[in-house]
Amino acid sequence: MEQLAIDPAPIERATSAAPGESPKRYINRELSWLAFNERVLEEASNSEHPLLERVRFLSISDSNLDEFYMVRVAGLQELAESGITAKSDDGLTPEQQLVAIAEVARDLVRRQQKCWVDLQKRMREERIFILGHEALTGEDRDWLNQFFIDRLLPVMTPIAIDPAHPFPFIPNRALAIVVELRRDDGPEINALVLIPERVERFIRLPGKEIRFIVVEEVLLAIGMSELFPGMTPLGHGMFRALRNSDIEIEEKAQDLVAMFESALKRRRRGDITRLMFSAGTPDRLRDFVVEETRTQPRDVVTLDGIVALSDIRHLITPERPDLLFPPFAPRFPERIKDYGGDCFAAIRAKDIVVHHPYESFDVVVQFLRQAADDPNVIAIKQTLYRTSEDSPIVAALADAAEAGKSVTAVVELKARFDEEHNIHWARRLEQAGAQVIFGFIYLKTHAKVSLVARREGETLRSYVHFGTGNYHPVTAKIYTDLSLFTCDPALCHDAARVFNFVTGYAPPAHLEKLAISPDGIRAKLIKLIEAEIAHAEAGRPATIWAKLNALVDAGMIDALYRASQAGVSISLVIRGMCSLRPGVPGLSENITVKSIVGRFLEHARIVCFGAGHGLPSPDAAVFISSADWMPRNLDGRVETLIPIENPTVHQQILDQIMEANLHDDAQSWILRPDGSWERALPGAKPQSAHVYFMVNPSLSGRGSALHGHHAHGYRLRISD
Repeated sequence: MEQLAIDPAPIERATSAAPGESPKRYINRELSWLAFNERVLEEASNSEHPLLERVRFLSISDSNLDEFYMVRVAGLQELAESGITAKSDDGLTPEQQLVAIAEVARDLVRRQQKCWVDLQKRMREERIFILGHEALTGEDRDWLNQFFIDRLLPVMTPIAIDPAHPFPFIPNRALAIVVELRRDDGPEINALVLIPERVERFIRLPGKEIRFIVVEEVLLAIGMSELFPGMTPLGHGMFRALRNSDIEIEEKAQDLVAMFESALKRRRRGDITRLMFSAGTPDRLRDFVVEETRTQPRDVVTLDGIVALSDIRHLITPERPDLLFPPFAPRFPERIKDYGGDCFAAIRAKDIVVHHPYESFDVVVQFLRQAADDPNVIAIKQTLYRTSEDSPIVAALADAAEAGKSVTAVVELKARFDEEHNIHWARRLEQAGAQVIFGFIYLKTHAKVSLVARREGETLRSYVHFGTGNYHPVTAKIYTDLSLFTCDPALCHDAARVFNFVTGYAPPAHLEKLAISPDGIRAKLIKLIEAEIAHAEAGRPATIWAKLNALVDAGMIDALYRASQAGVSISLVIRGMCSLRPGVPGLSENITVKSIVGRFLEHARIVCFGAGHGLPSPDAAVFISSADWMPRNLDGRVETLIPIENPTVHQQILDQIMEANLHDDAQSWILRPDGSWERALPGAKPQSAHVYFMVNPSLSGRGSALHGHHAHGYRLRISD
């Protein structure tokens, strides 16, 4: 992949400085995010993937970029327009970051469109066609004429722009056609046609062959005469607006739900952060739209290809399973089966770790479903950050509340782009009789915790589920995450204290095993890093392994730099943003960073400390967490850091999951000191963590995965 050129001189100066002296010791977080999206884009060109999966990767890269502009770029634009010149950790002002982002994004978009041209060619070779209107047969035109009358005409609104018809509001992400028209009996006018969000972008044409036509082609070839009768089109173009979609929390929100409902309406009308035009749009029409929308010239982009490339996901048809990843059926944990499906009995026997998506998220649903149906369960407490539209989790909680159980649901309204869903679920749960809590105004509740209290004889026993991912059955099929089920009294007590913190606003005075943000996780991690430094200085083995989605917190990065300088060996698996520069002499030569991008989205957070024994070791300190190492997670959210003490679970996470990730060379990228990423060179027998976990037995099974099962040449010990 093409790399971002970085002047090596500042890095060289940083090597001779203490970690706290040079801002060049950090990689800019925004540029690091763009580099991650470049890695996603590279998968669209990866010939090892089936063709339609490559189309999916390309769609994801464009969708990711849209969200980046709606949130991250929007925030920088607000800072720059307010005259704020405060610098990022790496020493750039908001304006300087916007300039750097524009340069990288311009090249990224160019490569996206080039990739799309290549994929269309390959799709044609596979007899999947995307036709222009000039390629339509007479029968096709007859069918599309009727299709337009039946399906498009009722929902399309032509808007002529004149003093009586002012320029309309363009919704966020909306597609629109701007057209210049000449009246048969009058002057020339400009007009718009907004394409409603729910109108299918790619229309499947009838026939045995797989043929599509984009809706704008239908409008231009057939619809204009219906929408603007008696007028002649003189020129046209397509455009799309992205708007600032971040939501600010008002300082004195009397009603958080009402405030968010109002804020969601404002989001739809946020300032335009990016206005994209199709190539060939006449300058006069482009200038007309730019002026009417009051868009800054720097936020205007002309695409040499299709607008809203993310829509190509609709071309992924099940008619061609040969062009998709082979079907994969997640396994249900064997331990639960051994106990006849009784989750509580299985958890009482021993802690259980479940590795999603390789092991089914159904076990989490079954845990809550059993709790809802069990007459001995008297209370359920649940966090909800993101979940699916038809959520079985919410259904189970509602049923439990209607059955008279005490149900407390902490619903996070500040889960970006899921606010409306969460308001809906909150109201449903309240109607069922659950106690719904919206958490803090300024802190997001990002922890993934489910607590069940159950009468067992004369005692009351608690069961708890801690997750690294959301309670979302759909994303759980493609995100790699961990679920820990335990009835350890200390962890259950701590889980109850977390809920009391969120519902009662009182920080827990004492936690037995958990560490929580916003006050405890950073301190705990720094203490563990400092302990590894002490081991290194004493001549004992000193090792840190971490698997995260993002590492951008300056304090945590500096702590890792100190550890590297002390001789601690540090191996990091960071899926997305990473502001740490590995391999810099005198600063980070003992740190390696890799990123795994493949069929599944790496999402689990794991951190391991050798504790004077090196890694892997049965004496290592192993944790799973809901938190990435970002300021927002460590200081601005309610998060959990959970110690893994059960020997079997400890071994499964350390000796299987972490080692498989560290060994992966089939879908890994290596971060270089200059901030560039290079694809790892596979060995003679490429080792894929995703393939390994798809073909090996269940982690929470009977232990067979621990005894010599190897896939594709995999070795489970990093020391081999």
